[in-house]
Amino acid sequence: MQEYDYEIADREGQIVTGQMQAESEKDVVRMLTQSGQTVIQVRAHETNTHSVFRRKLKNQEIVIALHELATLLESGVSLAAAIDAQARGSYHPVLMEAFDTMSRDLMRGESLLFALRDSALPLPEYLFNLIEAGEISGQLPNSLREAVAQMEYDQRVAGDFKNALTYPAILVATGIAAVLMIFIFVVPKFSNLLDGRNDLPWLAEVVLSTGVWFNNNTWFLLGGLVVFGAVAAQLFKQAEFRQRMLDGLARLPVIGAWLSEADTAKWAAVMAAMLSSRVELMDSLALASKGIRIRRRRLRMEASANDVRSGSSLAEALEKQNALSATGYNLIRVGEQSGQLAAMLRSLARLYDENSTRRMKQALTILEPLAVLLIGAVLGVIMIGIILAITSVNDVGL
Repeated sequence: MQEYDYEIADREGQIVTGQMQAESEKDVVRMLTQSGQTVIQVRAHETNTHSVFRRKLKNQEIVIALHELATLLESGVSLAAAIDAQARGSYHPVLMEAFDTMSRDLMRGESLLFALRDSALPLPEYLFNLIEAGEISGQLPNSLREAVAQMEYDQRVAGDFKNALTYPAILVATGIAAVLMIFIFVVPKFSNLLDGRNDLPWLAEVVLSTGVWFNNNTWFLLGGLVVFGAVAAQLFKQAEFRQRMLDGLARLPVIGAWLSEADTAKWAAVMAAMLSSRVELMDSLALASKGIRIRRRRLRMEASANDVRSGSSLAEALEKQNALSATGYNLIRVGEQSGQLAAMLRSLARLYDENSTRRMKQALTILEPLAVLLIGAVLGVIMIGIILAITSVNDVGL
């Protein structure tokens, strides 16, 4: 015998949930229907013994599940059957619970848009708009496919950004650790050179004194690093702090161009997806602008949307706000004149994506040597200070 959770609608239309022991799900359904109940859902009862150790749901798992859902819908499977199939798949428990919730909502007559919002999955806002447009136009599979493609693009951009900064971050962290180790364990070995001497070179005295201080305050220093790490972690949890950091990086010569072009590529891709799913132009502009990370560029795009609302064409509005390049204005202008704006925006997204990738490589070409030079310079200053101290003692002895 196994315990099953069930959800039924009684004779008065009220939703009732409960548990029952039976040999199989079919037995549960049979016993419930014999008593005149309308069965909504039956599933094996799951214990939460290991919920504390539950693995965090990854965005990639959400994308894969939605990709499979889009494939089922494109194959002609009904929405209810597709959602039910996903609920029974071998997914992360959070995803299975979300699809269970969606299945119940659909059986109650709710729309997929309502079911997705009710599932509490961490989904981007443009997905909901695309789903709504798909349900209105009758092109739900195509709209869902557009949303999945955009989520995959967002994931790839975020992954490229993370991968690009991983090596420089490791390099800098390793360099800082090496400097601290030298100051704590190596430099203090020469601290006796400071005893009663006033004729040491200033660089040697600074290096040796710093090493002595580090050695005497090791635990204080480590505690300070822990506090600094905790404060930094808390700050990075705040959206405003992350926004200011990003805005600051966007002002740097090469990195700023890279981030700006990546933002523009995402804006153009979201616009293309929205327009392909027959979302209104003003709604598309409002939603695409929200996805721009750099505040300065987001304000320009919002100002462009206001100009479009006032009667300007999209190309004119963007050119007025200096939001794109000359090539971008031409592509959008051609798209507006030919009625192929979505296709032109896709081309624009690919163009800016390629430019962003090139800028990223340029940024890495600069960041990595700078990190190596900085670490090497610090280590070199320390070693020069030690050598000066040793040679000055030898000179005095001669």
